[in-house]
Amino acid sequence: MKAIHIIIIIFIVVVVAVVITTMTDSSTYSDFTQASLKPGKELHIIGTLNRSKPLEYDPGINANRFSFYLIDEKGIERKVVYNNAKPQDFEKSEKVVIIGSMKGDQFVAKSLLLKCPSKYENDKPAKFGEQEFDGKPQ
Repeated sequence: MKAIHIIIIIFIVVVVAVVITTMTDSSTYSDFTQASLKPGKELHIIGTLNRSKPLEYDPGINANRFSFYLIDEKGIERKVVYNNAKPQDFEKSEKVVIIGSMKGDQFVAKSLLLKCPSKYENDKPAKFGEQEFDGKPQ
């Protein structure tokens, strides 16, 4: 066998290994039902914070334990435990993406991504003080 053939075979094996690794590591958004069926498997779940239930964070007792209740996009609610400090402005978030796995009846998140409301989405006020706005440049 020539050296060029060996190099081509090694190159093909490396390309196949990279493709397989990329496909197995890629994750999509899931929900709590799928997470319950796959305990221990790392998943991404998007949902909204249940504001009617308390946020549990007491830095005096344990600064690295924060828990809250999240409702996924299918309407299922679970307790989420995040073993880190509570993110700043967490209560203001519109959507929360949790990355982690199910352990029993709660989801243990290893990271959180927050989507906060945009300050640019609100319309301009019709009146500010004594000045009225008609939407036309002045």
